[in-house]
Amino acid sequence: MRRRESSDSSLPSSATRGDWNTVKTLLPYLWAYKWRVLLALCFLVGAKLANVGVPLVLKQLVDRLTLTPAHPAALMVLPLGLLLAYGGLRLSTTLFTELREFVFAKVTQRAVRTIALQVFRHLHALSMRFHLNRQTGGMTRDIERGTRAISSLVSYALFSIAPTLLEISLVLLYLGTHYDLWFSLITLTALVSYIVFTIVVTEWRTHFRRTMNELDSRANTKAIDSLLNYETVKYFGNEDYEAQRYDQGLRSYETAAVKSQSSLSLLNCGQSLIIATAVTLILWRATVGVIAGTMSLGDLVLVNAFMIQLYIPLNFLGVLYREIKQSLADMERLFSLLHENREIADQPDAAALQIAHSEGGEIRFRHVDFSYESKRQILFDVDFTVAAGSTTAVVGHSGSGKSTLSRLLFRFYDIQGGAISIDGQDIRGVQQASLRAAIGIVPQDTVLFNDTIEYNIGYGKPGAGKEEIVAVAKAAYIHDFIVSLPDGYATMVGERGLKLSGGEKQRVAIARTLLKNPAILIFDEATSALDTRAEQMIQAQLKDIARSRSSLVIAHRLSTIVDAQQILVMDKGRIIERGTHQQLLAQDGTYAQMWQRQQSKKNDLLEEYASPEYL
Repeated sequence: MRRRESSDSSLPSSATRGDWNTVKTLLPYLWAYKWRVLLALCFLVGAKLANVGVPLVLKQLVDRLTLTPAHPAALMVLPLGLLLAYGGLRLSTTLFTELREFVFAKVTQRAVRTIALQVFRHLHALSMRFHLNRQTGGMTRDIERGTRAISSLVSYALFSIAPTLLEISLVLLYLGTHYDLWFSLITLTALVSYIVFTIVVTEWRTHFRRTMNELDSRANTKAIDSLLNYETVKYFGNEDYEAQRYDQGLRSYETAAVKSQSSLSLLNCGQSLIIATAVTLILWRATVGVIAGTMSLGDLVLVNAFMIQLYIPLNFLGVLYREIKQSLADMERLFSLLHENREIADQPDAAALQIAHSEGGEIRFRHVDFSYESKRQILFDVDFTVAAGSTTAVVGHSGSGKSTLSRLLFRFYDIQGGAISIDGQDIRGVQQASLRAAIGIVPQDTVLFNDTIEYNIGYGKPGAGKEEIVAVAKAAYIHDFIVSLPDGYATMVGERGLKLSGGEKQRVAIARTLLKNPAILIFDEATSALDTRAEQMIQAQLKDIARSRSSLVIAHRLSTIVDAQQILVMDKGRIIERGTHQQLLAQDGTYAQMWQRQQSKKNDLLEEYASPEYL
């Protein structure tokens, strides 16, 4: 009998944790509701006892009807009682089964919820390195299949495999104690042959399933990556190219799926052959017994009913084994996410960060060495201090290590040498949540949630009122734009905020950071996407905000940081100059050359705009 299979998880062989390890990981989540589990098991046993009792009552009913009645009235009473017993057992089977499902539903769903939430929290706790290397499409598919597999595994193992084995045991016990030994031997031989055949063939075809699902995740990753980069695809007119890449993945998946289905057909044919042979032999022995007078017609009906009742669960036993193996493979990948090394973790005795100054904390980088990869060092002996309430600007060419400073201050990575401290507290010794709560950033590349403008601004302070959101939107000079939209603050910004321009997204980011109201501010090219007029207004606002906070400004346009109390010039991961704007100009070094180039470009643009072509 053919059964439909759902796809199981792709899992590299190197990542295989083992079926029993997976089951042991799941059990504590289920055992948290042990009384519900035990009650559900009682209902399970009751359902199977009632199910086995049905053929026994049917046998008695047939035997009584074949007797020659001495008292017709008594004959009518007995079958009526048996008929009521038959109906009662049928009803009890369904009733106990539904009670079992009712009692256990909360256990399964709570386990799914708990594990899914734990994986979600753990993913947010993983390092930046993990998230830069991840494949979003494949990972989301693994999580989806893994959580779904929990319900499947519990349902298959506890409510299908266990009842089936219990029913088979009861039938074998009855056949062995009431009939010829051949009945038990044929049934037992068929059972063992069926299980062995199923396991051997299923193990053989497992690699087909793993290959198929690995290709499925790979194709899904390509599809999601392409859709996330919709704009880039359109810029280069590569729709056909992306479709070909996706189709290549689908073609590979199709080939693997055909092999998997072919092997499934072989498995189903073999299983049906074993079952058909066993049923035929059992009925032959029963027929011989009736002819010989050692068995009644009721016994024949009983044996036949047992075989029919066993045929369905026994047939499903093979399907369920495949489903359980599939669910275990899915859960392996899900639980492997939970075992991903966090890399950046709080120390056991970590305390909350304490900001000692009302004007923001003192930030200190002490001889910091850092590399993303061991073969390529990014920062070399970086040493500077941002005094509480002051502004320090960092400038330099692309790749000089400027933005790395902000990532290290947020402790997205741990440094290899030196120390970073805030008000004398090494950030490796404080709780990450308190550290990040004290720091606000306006990044160069602003990414927004696919939600409303109000939600994205309010993300800086969950639970903030509408008045607070409007106030910071005005401070970021985006309020007038928002209210001019048909839906106002309820306007959806689209995937990654693509419905807004670069400047509009940056103003939303500024408003969001203002709402957070942190003690320390980081501006990473905070006004790079703004026009000159908007930049001047925002810069004035940012300077006003920065007066009461410690600020680290990563800048490209030097005109935006001339008022900074300290300017650091970086080149190839080292600080090569430091001082105020005037001091650095007086040194006539790298900073002075950068200033002169930018001023020259500015003058050239002014001359170009003043030329007759623009008048």
